[in-house]
Amino acid sequence: MSIPDGNIIFPYGMPVAPSLPPFDVNALSVFLAVCDKGSMAAAARSLGITQPAVSQTIADFESRVGVTLFDRSVRPLALTAAGTVLRQYAGNLISEMHQISWRMREMQKGRVSHLRIGIVDSLSRAILKDFSAFMQERVEHLVVLAGLTESHAAALLTRQIDFIIGVDDLEDVPGLERWPLFEEPYVLVTPSGTPPPESRDSLETLLTNAPFARFSLRSRSGAEIERFLRRLRIDVPLGQEFDLPSGVLAACRNGSVAISTPLCLNEAGYDQTEGLSVHPLPVGGFHRRLTLVSRRREFGRLPLEMAEMLRHALLTKTEPALRNIFTNIYRT
Repeated sequence: MSIPDGNIIFPYGMPVAPSLPPFDVNALSVFLAVCDKGSMAAAARSLGITQPAVSQTIADFESRVGVTLFDRSVRPLALTAAGTVLRQYAGNLISEMHQISWRMREMQKGRVSHLRIGIVDSLSRAILKDFSAFMQERVEHLVVLAGLTESHAAALLTRQIDFIIGVDDLEDVPGLERWPLFEEPYVLVTPSGTPPPESRDSLETLLTNAPFARFSLRSRSGAEIERFLRRLRIDVPLGQEFDLPSGVLAACRNGSVAISTPLCLNEAGYDQTEGLSVHPLPVGGFHRRLTLVSRRREFGRLPLEMAEMLRHALLTKTEPALRNIFTNIYRT
């Protein structure tokens, strides 16, 4: 038998477009009521509607699916073979539909069942406690992936991650929401006793004569630092290169100098007593900006509420702690 124009041919000759479901929740609910009560009149009373309304709903339902669901020649009504099959699945179908509707409403309120978030490494120590408490009330299954912003950005665009919190706001990519969180200065890390550079030339002298520890160019911070040095026309010899803030700090503990940020140093476990100094860069205006990025309109109010929570935690808890550690960086 041929199937013309993409329609499915049913045994009773009723074609149904495959892209459209042949029933809705209301029709299924009426069908189940008739099954449970044994008659259309009893079903009408239990549903609070008229018997003609029940009869019409069942008749329309049978017309749409192309089968007879009830044997009307007997009393009480008996299910046909097709009706028996439908009854086996109808209860689960209605339950699933209600579950979908509930989950969609919960998402609009800022609650979701499953969420995958990528967080840049340097933020883990600063935010994860508050972040975890916030998510416990809003997400049933939360997956948090730490790592480089660049890898998280690629995962967001391929829908392997739902949100990213990092250094790249993907400003050229359409269809995304962006929520600024925090801004911090890049700083210079040196062995204690090293005079802080006061000009572009003294910075060049320091960086080209001492071992320089880099953030990997795979990282957003590493790429930003390299662009900063190119703008100043400072050509720093190749040295050690690390993905993680802890690697850069470890190299500094062994005598290297580096450009980092207060959050990166805090994440790596910087200690004011360990023989290192942190100085402002002599060329101002070089900052790192952290942003929450999500796909537009997929998660209701959750991105906004998350961004507000993170901003509050970073400004009221993290920044005061950083100011206390790096007093000469945050002096006004």
